[in-house]
This record gives sequence, structure tokens and C-alpha cells, in this order.
Amino acid sequence: MQSFIVDIISTYGYLGIALLIAIENIFPPIPSEVILLFGGFATVYTKMKVWGVIVAATLGSVLGAIFLYEFGRKLTADKLEKVSGKGIFRLLRLKREDLRNARRWFDRHGRKAVFICRFIPVMRSIISIPAGMARMKMTVFLPLTAVGTFIWNTVLVFIGRWAGDAWDRVVLYFDYYSIAAAGFVILALIAVFVKKKK
Repeated sequence: MQSFIVDIISTYGYLGIALLIAIENIFPPIPSEVILLFGGFATVYTKMKVWGVIVAATLGSVLGAIFLYEFGRKLTADKLEKVSGKGIFRLLRLKREDLRNARRWFDRHGRKAVFICRFIPVMRSIISIPAGMARMKMTVFLPLTAVGTFIWNTVLVFIGRWAGDAWDRVVLYFDYYSIAAAGFVILALIAVFVKKKK
């Protein structure tokens, strides 16, 4: 995967970065850390500029987020409620009331969630779906998404540039961050789930 990403960026430059980041938002297993860190490193030995890489990555992030947001708009709470008690919902013991509670929570905390989740692996993509389901206004969703992803992209691109040839070693540290962040989110969800069941 890493060599594929490097080849795409080396061949297509800014367009490759925007495309890869857009796809990464839709398919989270593609590592944005590799894309952004290598993009930063590429500014050292190619004609690409740091801010060009950051803007391209941010545009790609926003496009991917809009796609998932629109998916969320079609995946309404009513549709989910119809299948609650079936399949994975039954396995997780999720009921209609759980879905309604989740919707009420998002109505109260959605803005913070959309912004903060942009810094959490996997969640930075997935959060666009409940935003769409909750019919968050696009005039709210887009600025929160753009600012959050711009900050994330800026940090990683500059780290990639500063790391130079060692950018691929830095990726390993971000892997640890991803695992820790994902673990924290899972534990938080389990805690909320257990609390609801008491």
C-alpha cells in the first residue's frame, strides 16, 4: 500500500494527493498518515510546495467528507430503526431507543464531534455519516470539516517535510497514535453502552 501511495504522488503530484485523500475518507483503511507525511517529504525534492500539498489534501478531505455526508442523508434514522433488532443491531442489542438517543446526543454535541473527530483515525471519516443523518446544515458541516482537516493536514505535511528521508519511520509513531486513539474511542463507546444498559 505504501509503495502504491508513493507512486501515485510521485506521478500525479497535487492531483494524486487530493484523489488519495478523498478515497481515504471514504475507505478509512487507506492510511492518510502515509499520504500526508510523504507529501510533506516530497516538497523537499520536487517542485511541489508545502501549502499546495496542504490545500490539495484539504480539498480531497472535504470532497470525501461530502460523499459520506450525502450517504448519511440517505441512511436516515427511520431506515435504521426499521432494521434495529436485526442483524448486527440484534447482535449488539441496539434498540430503536438507542438510535434515538444517539440522534439526540448528536443534535446536542454534533458540532464538537465533527470538529474533534477530524483528529481521530477512522472516526474522522465516519463522523460525516451521522452528520448527514442528523441533517446538519452544510453551512455548519463544511467549515468544521475544512478547518479540522486543514489543521490535521498542516501538522502532518510539515512533520513529513521536517522528517526528510525519515518520514517513513515517523509513520510508525502515527500507527501507535492510531491504535491508542481507536482504543480510547472503543472503550468510551463500551462505557456508554454499559451505562445505558444499567
